[in-house]
Amino acid sequence: MQSRIREVRKAKGMTLADVAAACQPPTTAQTVGRLETGTRTLSLDWVNRIADALGVDSAELVRHGEDRPTLEVAAILDGNGHAQAPRQKAIALPPMPGEGLSGVKVAASIGDYRAGDTVWCRHVQPADFDRALNRDVLVPRPAGRYIYGRLIHREGGQLLVLPPGPGARQQVVKDPAWLAVAETLVRAL
Repeated sequence: MQSRIREVRKAKGMTLADVAAACQPPTTAQTVGRLETGTRTLSLDWVNRIADALGVDSAELVRHGEDRPTLEVAAILDGNGHAQAPRQKAIALPPMPGEGLSGVKVAASIGDYRAGDTVWCRHVQPADFDRALNRDVLVPRPAGRYIYGRLIHREGGQLLVLPPGPGARQQVVKDPAWLAVAETLVRAL
């Protein structure tokens, strides 16, 4: 089985040590390197552990032949507006639908969002709500309603969410079953 671990890791901007530390349970950078190069057998368990650490679907780490298109990075744009060719071949990872994701479609421009944007949000259980502080989140409310905005405070089961846009007032949600943290913005130019 040929793997794409190195390509995906580099596309995510992670080092071997970053991936090793993010694995559950953690492993060593040397082990991840051996799995990348094929000097250690890549089992299904390892594929799943590394995929979770990289935040991708496990199918992204396995080569499927030529039937799976990839987007090669032609240039890297720096903070000064200069575009340069990458030093090594790199790929850009497209967002992939999967379990635990919800989408938010932006109908009208507000705050940092433009009409037509789609925001991909990853579901988080109540025990992990603190990891979502100061991030944009989608929070369910009764009767099929939602609140979308920045999670600014959590106290017990009570969440304070500040919707995007000027003059917005914070909203209070008590004991939601889950929330979803914004992780990918898809925008047509």
